[in-house]
Amino acid sequence: MAYNRGMAPPTDRLSGTFWLLFLYDVCEEIRLEELRAILGAQPAGREPSFRRPTPEYVRFQKPPVIEYLEPLVLQTGERLQHQLHYYEYGVVSIELQLPFDFDWQDLMRLSSRWIAAPEIEKQAADSVRRCLARAQPALVKPYTEWLTEDYYIIQLRPVVRGGSPLTGEELIAERGEEIAQIVRGELLRLAEDERMEILQSRRSYYPEDLVVIGWTAALVYDTPEGALPVMQLLEFANSQLIEFRYYDEMLTGLLADVYRSLDKGTGVLARWRLAREAGRLNTIRLDVRELTERMDNSIKFLSDMYSARVYRLAAGKVGVTDYRRLVDEKLRTAGDLYQFMVDQFQQGRAFVLELLVVIILVIELVFLFNGKM
Repeated sequence: MAYNRGMAPPTDRLSGTFWLLFLYDVCEEIRLEELRAILGAQPAGREPSFRRPTPEYVRFQKPPVIEYLEPLVLQTGERLQHQLHYYEYGVVSIELQLPFDFDWQDLMRLSSRWIAAPEIEKQAADSVRRCLARAQPALVKPYTEWLTEDYYIIQLRPVVRGGSPLTGEELIAERGEEIAQIVRGELLRLAEDERMEILQSRRSYYPEDLVVIGWTAALVYDTPEGALPVMQLLEFANSQLIEFRYYDEMLTGLLADVYRSLDKGTGVLARWRLAREAGRLNTIRLDVRELTERMDNSIKFLSDMYSARVYRLAAGKVGVTDYRRLVDEKLRTAGDLYQFMVDQFQQGRAFVLELLVVIILVIELVFLFNGKM
C-alpha cells in the first residue's frame, strides 16, 4: 500500500460525514431532568460511548440531553440532519450532518465552502431559538445576548485498498497536504511549516484510526461508531471554551467596575461604599469558582490516558487552556482586590470607632468640668 513520493498517490473514493457544530451560551444553567420531561427524551445513558475498554467513571457526570430534529433544508435545497445537545452549564450545541461521497479535491472544496459559512450560521441560530422557546421552563437565568462558537469535524471512513484499510500513518504520508488544507478550510496549498504544524496535532489509538485537530476544524479518520467518542470530546472542549469566554468577559467587566469605584477615592466615608462593592465582588468570584469546578467535574478521564490526551490536545488547539488561564488570573486579581477593599473598610471602621471614643471622652470631660464650675 506504500507509494513512492515521486509518483502521484492513487485516486480514492472517499465517504463520510461533514459535521458542522454551532454552540451557544444561552443561560446560567439547564435543569436537565426537567428538560427531559419537557422533550420526552430518553433517560441519560453512559456517555461518551467509547468503543475501547474504559472504566465506568470515564463519562459525563451529567450527559447532555439530545433533541433530534427534522432535517434542516438549506436555500440550495440541501437537507442536513441535525440535533441539539443541551449541557447542564447552560451551553446548547446544534449539530448539522452533511454526508459526502467523492474524491480528495471535492472534499477540500466542501471544507472550504462550509467552514464559517454565514448563511448556515443564521439558519442554525434560528433553529436553536425555536427549540429554546419550548425548553424555556428548564432554563435558569436565560441570557439576552449569546456568545457563540463554531467548529467543524470531517469524519472520514477508512480508505480500503486490497481488502485492508490504510493506516493513519499511511494516510498522512500519502495525503498529508490535502488533510492540512481540509482542516484549515483552504483551497490553496499551504506552506511547509504550516502544514507540519497542523499534522503534528494528531493522535491514533489503533493503527487504522487517526484524528488531526485544528483550531476551527478536525479530521477524524475512523468508522462512524469509532469516531463518535472523539467527536464528543471535541464538542465538549468547545462547550468549555465558550463558557470560559463568558467568565472572562464577566470578570473583565466586574474588575473594570471595581477599578472605577477605587478611582472615586478611599476616604473614610468612601470605605463604607467599598464594603458593599467587596461583598458583591466576592459573591461573583465564588460563583465563578463554583461554576468552573462544576464544569471541570462534568467529565472524568481517570485511567483513560488516550481520551485524556485527545481532550488536552483539543483544549489547547481551540483555546480552552488560554481562556482558562485568563479566568484563573482574573479570579486571583479579584481575590486580591477583595482583600484590599476589606482591609480599607476595616481601617475606615477602626478610624470611625476611635473617633467616636475620642468624642465620647471629650463630651464626658466637658460635663465633668462644667459640673465643677
